[in-house]
Amino acid sequence: MWGFMGGGRTGLPDKFEEQYHCYSAAMADKTHLEQGDKILLPPSAFDVLARLQVDYPMLFQLQNPNRGTLTHCGVLEFTAEEGSCVIPFWMMQNLLIEEGGVLTVTNVSLPKANFVKFQAQHVDFLEISNPRAVLEHALRNFSCITKGDVICVPYNSKNYHFEIKEVKPQDAACIIETDC
Repeated sequence: MWGFMGGGRTGLPDKFEEQYHCYSAAMADKTHLEQGDKILLPPSAFDVLARLQVDYPMLFQLQNPNRGTLTHCGVLEFTAEEGSCVIPFWMMQNLLIEEGGVLTVTNVSLPKANFVKFQAQHVDFLEISNPRAVLEHALRNFSCITKGDVICVPYNSKNYHFEIKEVKPQDAACIIETDC
């Protein structure tokens, strides 16, 4: 869907919002995407975004229009096949979307987080020698977080899951260069 601006820019969209068929990182042989919140979009998305005055870093809201579920992410590359996007499988689980399902991708601007509360989904994580350092290191691969998401943190050949219980100043926020 295209929104249009007035004044000398008639015909140019004022935001990026597109629908893509969604595929997991494993299906696209991009398993490195599982370690963060970055997605792959097609080159045509970059063409549109380059003409818009978007905030950096480029952040996106992903929404499953059939279920109303949503999350937020960053973009790693614009190398996906046209008409499709590639996202981490843990993100597909949060969105309740199947391989090839339709996903709405919208460019958004998010505030920097000043508080985040996580809840480990299993006590095994607390048995790691320095769990805080492991979590902080893993979060370097994330651009933003959304309250209610369950993120996956791989460590020592095991995946640990954390529910994001609280985010301030709003339910979705950017965590690049923050100390919350």
